[in-house]
Amino acid sequence: MEIFRSLFLLLLHHSLSLSTTADGDGDTAALSLFRSQTDTHGILLSNWTLSPTTHSTACSAAWTGVKCTNNRVTAVSLPSLNLRGPLDSLASLDQLRILDLRNNRLNGSVLPLVNCTNLKLVYLSGNDLSGWIPPEIASLTRLLRVDLSDNNLEGPIPDGITKLGRLLTLRLENNEISGEIPQSLSSLSQISQLNLSNNELYGHLPENLAQKFGENSFSGNKGLCGSSPLPACSANTPPPMVQSNPSSLPTTSIIDENKKQTRRGLNPGVIVAIVIANSVLILVIASFLVAYYCGKRSSSVNSKIGSEIGKSRSSYGSESRVYANNGAGGAGDSDGSNKLVFYDKKKKFELEDLLRASAEMLGKGGMGTVYRAVLDDGCTVVAVKRLKDADPCGRKEFEQYMDVIGKLKHPNVVKLKAYYYAKEEKLLVYDYLPNGSLHLLLHGNRGPGRIPLDWTTRISLVLGAARGLAHIHEEYKTSRIPHGNIKSSNVLLDKNGNACISDFGLSLLLNPAHASARLGGYKAPEQSETKRLSQKADVYSFGILLLEMLTGRAPNQYSSPSRVEEDEQPLDLPKWVRSVVRDEWTAEVFDQELLRYKNIEEELVSMLHVAMTCVSGPPEKRPTMVEVVKMIEEIRVEQSPLGEDYDESRNSISPSVVTTD
Repeated sequence: MEIFRSLFLLLLHHSLSLSTTADGDGDTAALSLFRSQTDTHGILLSNWTLSPTTHSTACSAAWTGVKCTNNRVTAVSLPSLNLRGPLDSLASLDQLRILDLRNNRLNGSVLPLVNCTNLKLVYLSGNDLSGWIPPEIASLTRLLRVDLSDNNLEGPIPDGITKLGRLLTLRLENNEISGEIPQSLSSLSQISQLNLSNNELYGHLPENLAQKFGENSFSGNKGLCGSSPLPACSANTPPPMVQSNPSSLPTTSIIDENKKQTRRGLNPGVIVAIVIANSVLILVIASFLVAYYCGKRSSSVNSKIGSEIGKSRSSYGSESRVYANNGAGGAGDSDGSNKLVFYDKKKKFELEDLLRASAEMLGKGGMGTVYRAVLDDGCTVVAVKRLKDADPCGRKEFEQYMDVIGKLKHPNVVKLKAYYYAKEEKLLVYDYLPNGSLHLLLHGNRGPGRIPLDWTTRISLVLGAARGLAHIHEEYKTSRIPHGNIKSSNVLLDKNGNACISDFGLSLLLNPAHASARLGGYKAPEQSETKRLSQKADVYSFGILLLEMLTGRAPNQYSSPSRVEEDEQPLDLPKWVRSVVRDEWTAEVFDQELLRYKNIEEELVSMLHVAMTCVSGPPEKRPTMVEVVKMIEEIRVEQSPLGEDYDESRNSISPSVVTTD
């Protein structure tokens, strides 16, 4: 009998061990999914990896911020890491006791957390969470502290929250929560910290709550009433959606009075006064217009980069402090580290020198405005990008991302020289490339007098761009950081005419869910669903760039330049090329400027094949950028096809040499 008992205990222990291991794997899978959704670039949670040679879990691998008991995840503490994404993947962590994700940029609903039935401490303040607090929160009976402050939560406080008899802390301030405060909230005898301030609550505030927690816990809710200092409640006090427009009744009476006045007719004296007032108003407006025009003309000659940047800063109240101190500190930055941070060994200039530099605006994009700045020495010329968002992320995260961009060095990637960080302002300083962009060379001054962009130059430029993008992909192959904004206007020419990819790394500063929409690069078809950037999407975008170079058509132009139909969409280059080749109108595919040259048919067709491979629909069928570079290098162009190879009468290419999949 003793033998059977020992055997039974051994089998039971083995069964429980297997069960724990399986559950540990499930926790690891859930956290891996959370990382993929909230740290898409793999930088913030860099040690959340598993050994390929040994079986490991989030617990055995000691992932940052993860604590375990018996190989089960019981605590996740990742505050202030700039994580962006939903909480959905955490729903299966049924042994989770502590969740601390304060001061990130997490979004979506808190509903998935109701499945974590062992939760005790929940700290989610300072995120972008939205939606209602779910009534199912009543099932989390072990909750002790809940902090959901500083989010975008709305809807009422659920009655179920009053069933949490062990609750000690409830912080919901600085949201958009509406409705009445549940009277039963007073029954939570254990609660010692309650803050519902700065919401949209209305109705009667229970007197015992006001006495216990003080008026500051309920301030900023204009619809609340009760004992002093709140307004007294009346028997028929309406909710704030009716109350919020106290002028509604007087407005009606004013309208009625206006109608009566209209019926009686205007007094002649009133008419004269109106005419005089209108005349004065017109003179004032004209004076302002003249002053504005003259001021604009005079400032366009000697504008400075500091004033150019400052012009559009009306929404940031502390800009004058940032610049008046020459970067010594903006609001909220007291560590004295607000200065230009250089990636060159030798520091060339100070922030004050940059702000005094003469400025010329080069253009605006989804991420900000770019200026050409010439320093007072007359020799130093840089490009300065002022980021559009005043506070895309915290200092620590911003510096991490800048290091990713700044350490990247390649002849075909625009170099980040320096950056400036303040709470209200972020500046990126690049080498200035003086010879414009591929977009300008392809599409600028089309028509009489245009100098054609020859084939040798075109293939040289796209090869340089391909090498730059391939280097980015290889350098960050493990973390899979994409460029995210590939387009011909981001292929710039340096002083020697070499192509350089610009704007790398700016996608890191955006919420991954919003980056695809904010950035203006050519979009891969899968991005309409995933809303995510990827290296495979970069390859698709580069394929569009190749088609643009071959066809002379911009992807954002319309197929009928002379007349745009109301329902006509911008040109889908891959679809258009396939349709033309399918109908054997092959010559129509290529730019007319290229059809004037002899002996380049095979090279044109080979490049077209490269482009169409890049724009394959399924991402897995697209080549890597390293492979794309090799394919382009095999298309040999040893000399420019100008001179004796130029044939003005040439206008066709045999359709039989072109096929596309």
